[in-house]
Amino acid sequence: MPQITNPILPGFNPDPSILRVGDDYYIATSTFEWFPGVQIHHSRDLANWELVTRPLTRKAQLDMRGDPDSCGVWAPCLTHDGEKFWLVYTDVKRKDGSFKDAHNYIVWADRIEGPWSDPVYTNSSGFDPSLFHDDDGRKWIVNMIWDHRTRPLKFAGIALQEFDAKAGRLVGRIKNIYQGTDLKLVEGPHLYKRNGWYYLLTAEGGTAYDHACTFARSRNIDGPYETHPQKHILTSKDAPLAALQRAGHGDIVETPEGKTYLVHLTGRPTTQERRCVLGRETAIQEAYWGDDDWLYVKNGPVPSLHVEVPGTRDEAKYWAEQRYTFENGLPIDFQWLRTPEADRIFRVEGGRLTLFGRESIGSWFEQALVARRQQHFSYDAETVVDFKATDERTMAGLTAYYSRYNFFYLAVTAHADGQRELLLMSSEISWPDGNLTFPAAPVQIPNEGKVRLALTIRGRKLQFFYALEGQDLQPIGPVLDASILSDECGGHQAHGSFTGAFVGMAAHDLNGTASPAVFDYFTYRPQHDPSDRYEVDSLR
Repeated sequence: MPQITNPILPGFNPDPSILRVGDDYYIATSTFEWFPGVQIHHSRDLANWELVTRPLTRKAQLDMRGDPDSCGVWAPCLTHDGEKFWLVYTDVKRKDGSFKDAHNYIVWADRIEGPWSDPVYTNSSGFDPSLFHDDDGRKWIVNMIWDHRTRPLKFAGIALQEFDAKAGRLVGRIKNIYQGTDLKLVEGPHLYKRNGWYYLLTAEGGTAYDHACTFARSRNIDGPYETHPQKHILTSKDAPLAALQRAGHGDIVETPEGKTYLVHLTGRPTTQERRCVLGRETAIQEAYWGDDDWLYVKNGPVPSLHVEVPGTRDEAKYWAEQRYTFENGLPIDFQWLRTPEADRIFRVEGGRLTLFGRESIGSWFEQALVARRQQHFSYDAETVVDFKATDERTMAGLTAYYSRYNFFYLAVTAHADGQRELLLMSSEISWPDGNLTFPAAPVQIPNEGKVRLALTIRGRKLQFFYALEGQDLQPIGPVLDASILSDECGGHQAHGSFTGAFVGMAAHDLNGTASPAVFDYFTYRPQHDPSDRYEVDSLR
C-alpha cells in the first residue's frame, strides 16, 4: 500500500473521533472557543481528507460567549447506529482551578451535512463524552468524571450510564468502570465490542508530552476492566526524539477489508523550547489484533511518522496557495470566536468581507476576528483593508493569533487627533494581565485609501509588511517570535492551553460604535522550508 507522512489533519485538529459508514470515513475534532463548533473531515482512502462541515452552527446548539481561552468544545465523539449520525460534545465554561464546569450534549442528523438537531443535554459530571451503540440496541454514554476534592484523584475515572434515545435522557445507575493506570489523568474514553469483549480506549498522562493511549477490556460493559499487557498501546512519553510527540487521545476504525487503524492526537514541536505552533494535530497508525484478542499498534507503542494506508495523498493540494474571495460567502476554512450571532460581527456582500468592530482583541464575549488555521511551519498571508479609523480606540487589520494572551496585530488605527496610522501590537506570553507592547513606532498614513497588509512566517521568524495603494510592500517593525503562538506559551501553566495558531482579519471598536472594516480578499501561501525536518520527511 502507499505510504503517507503524518499528520493526516495538519494544524489545530485535536481529539480525533473516527467513523466509517460504507466506504466513507469521517473524523470529528475539537474546536474549543472557535465557532462554528466541531470540524468534520471526510475521506474515502484515509490519505486525503476534506473539511465538509461544522455541525454546531446556531445558538441553540452552542453559545460560547464568556468561555475562557481553550474552553468551549472539547473532544467530540461521532458515531453512526445504522440509521443516523450521532455527535456528543462538551461545552467547557471553566477549566482552571479546582472546579470544572463542563456541560455535555448530544445532537443527531440523517446526513453528515445536516441539518443537525437541537441538542439534548446529558450531564455535567466531567468531560470527553462518548456514545456507544451496543448490538442489543441499547446506547451508553461514557465520560471522565471530575472530583474537585482530589479524593484520591481529580480525574476520578470513567463513568458509564445508559442513554434512552427515545426519552432523550440518561437513565439507570451511574458506575465508575475504570480508574486508569499509574500514569493518571484518565480521560477521552471510547467503547467498542469485539469477540464478546467490551474494549475501553482512554487517554492518560495529560495532553502534553506524557500523553498516551491506554487500552482495557471486560466481558461485561460495566466491568471490571483489565488493562492491556502493554498498558499504553501508543505513546511518545519515553521517546523524546520521536518526530510525533504528545501522542494520545485516540479512536479505532476498520477498513472494509478488515484492516484496523488508530487515529490519535499528536504534536510536532519546534525550537529548543519544544513549542507546537501548529497545535495538536491528528495522525494515523496501523494496528492489528493479536491472537490474545488485544489490539497492538504496528511498530508501537511509539507512533510512526510514515504509515501505509489505502490511498495516495495529493501533496500538491497541501502546498497550494489559497486565495480567498467572498463572492460565495465566508470560505469554510475560516472561523470566528465564541459568538453564534455572526451577523453582529461580520457580513459578506458584494464579494467583500465587512467586519464590524466590537470588543477588544482580548474579549471572551464578542469580538470581530475571522481567521484560518496555520497548517504549515512557514507561510505568507496577505489582505487589503479599507478602514476609516477615527481615534485610537478604533482599529482593523491583520493578526497572527493564538489567544488573548498571545497574538500579534498590525492594525490601521488613528491617533487622538484623528490622524490615521499603522500600529503594530504584540501580546507575548502575558497571562494573566494580557500586557500589550508596541514593537515599532507608529507609521502615519493618509486618512483615506486602502492599505495592503501582509506577514511572513519562516519557522519562528515573523515579519509584518504594509503598502499603500500603488506601492510595494515594505517591512514594518522587527522580526518577531512566532513560536509563542503555541500551546506551550498559551496559558499560565505548562500545557494548560489546547488550540493552535491562526492568521486572519480583525476589527475592534472600543467606542462601541461598530465601525465597519472592509476586506477585499485574503491569501494564505504555504512556503517550503528545507531546514524544517518535518517538511524534509514529507517530501521524501
